[in-house]
Amino acid sequence: MRRKRFTEEQIIGVLKESEAGAKTDDICRRHGISSATFYSWRKKYGGMEAGDTKRLRALEAENAKLKRIVADQMLDMSAMKDLLQKHW
Repeated sequence: MRRKRFTEEQIIGVLKESEAGAKTDDICRRHGISSATFYSWRKKYGGMEAGDTKRLRALEAENAKLKRIVADQMLDMSAMKDLLQKHW
């Protein structure tokens, strides 16, 4: 898995600079990111504080776990349906 260059706290710091009134192009140049990256960060982390990112990460992990559970149950259900539909 690819390592991220910026932590969530650093990303929020970059976004705070923008909210303080700095130009987007200057911020992107200073931190070495593209404007598309900046806007995707703003879409995902806009309006968050540093403590909110930990909660977001925990919720994303829980959501991924629940999705795996649902996928496993759907697979089990489809296998059961296949078994029940066979003519003995």
